[in-house]
Amino acid sequence: MKQRIVAILFCASLLLAYIAQAEVPTVKLKVKAHFAMPDILVPDFSKSKKLLITDFGAVQGDKIKTSQAIAKATTEANKLGGGIVVIPEGEWLTGKIHLKSNVNLHLNKGAVLLFSENPDDYLPAVHSTWEGLECLNYSPLIYAYECKNIAITGEGELKAKLDVWKEWYARPKPHMESIKRLYNLAAAYTPVDERQMVNDTAHLRPQFIQFNRSENILLEGVTITNSPFWTIHPYLSKNVVIRKVKVYAHGHNNDGVDPEMSQNVLIEDCVFDQGDDAIAIKSGRNPEGWRLKTPSKNIVIRNCIVKNGHQLVAIGSELSGGIENVDISNCQVIDGAKLNHLLFIKTNERMGGYVKNIYASNLTAGKIDLGVLGIETDVLYQWRTLVPTTIRKLTPISDVYLSNITVKDVQFESRILGQKELPVKNVSMKNIVTNTIHDKKEIHENVLNFQN
Repeated sequence: MKQRIVAILFCASLLLAYIAQAEVPTVKLKVKAHFAMPDILVPDFSKSKKLLITDFGAVQGDKIKTSQAIAKATTEANKLGGGIVVIPEGEWLTGKIHLKSNVNLHLNKGAVLLFSENPDDYLPAVHSTWEGLECLNYSPLIYAYECKNIAITGEGELKAKLDVWKEWYARPKPHMESIKRLYNLAAAYTPVDERQMVNDTAHLRPQFIQFNRSENILLEGVTITNSPFWTIHPYLSKNVVIRKVKVYAHGHNNDGVDPEMSQNVLIEDCVFDQGDDAIAIKSGRNPEGWRLKTPSKNIVIRNCIVKNGHQLVAIGSELSGGIENVDISNCQVIDGAKLNHLLFIKTNERMGGYVKNIYASNLTAGKIDLGVLGIETDVLYQWRTLVPTTIRKLTPISDVYLSNITVKDVQFESRILGQKELPVKNVSMKNIVTNTIHDKKEIHENVLNFQN
């Protein structure tokens, strides 16, 4: 009898160990691009158990119970080695959500996750970023740190209440002094856990969704409405698919997607209606990019629609880790949209990094306030007067290819403002159709080997 009990306990321990080691399977997604694009690993939750948040105590209108229920269901899904946390139809008020490995947060049709406007609901502070600088800040509304095989899917809506965040859109002197302090901490290579930015003056708004140092990520189908700061932020992550997502965010710094120091990224079939860039590719500001040495690389953007935004795609200005292999194709900016450029590459004398192998093809737009392509090498924004240039590192920009683009109305087709010390090299614009040009077709300074 004793031996049988020992055997049963042994088998049970093996089973528990197996479950603990189990993880969601992945499938390989092959993506065509103008460069050798690696296969992207995508998590497959088709055989995972569904965990309804109401079974864990969620109650509509009760922020605390719903937040706790989502956290409990997430923990259970992780323990199972894979699970789907289901948000049913209806509006569910919640605080922060922290994902774990092998978890799919799924919103049924008609489900709305409404995120609290109370900053205290996003404490304690987590390892996050502000405009390319790492720090301890308010938790993103949905946050994944060092996770593997994660997803946010469904036909529901993620919505942020903006009552407080919109009051933080302004940049008064205390806020500016705080980001100056953060800049100097990063420049001194101060450890991130000593860069505490949650206080009464900084008011550094959190991202809506941040995938931080994570891999095998799927974001599919959901609608995202409003955002305190950048909307979707894959940071130091790899194997990221963002598909059939609708984003509406018209506050300050409300980019749609900001892949930063991330690799093997696919953004497709999405709709963006932004108060800032639809997509902005970044790789760290100044010493942060130099310290982490991780370029944003192998990024494919296709079949997207932009209703409003500053640019269809921006590259920079935070690009100190380098950006290469970006393919933008078959995207449409609707007629009447507010837009500055289709492609805008921006840097400054402090960034360093590099930009190369950028492709844009088969794009259409109506009236654009500026032009098809902009490249500027002296974009400093508020930093020009906040802090001096202490280390000067120019950004080599080369191999930028645009083709088969139709735009109704522009100020120029291309404005490329390179630096005399380091001209922009190898830019090609083939089959660009612009019906009306109000200024010059080409406004160029310090450009080598421009072809059209």
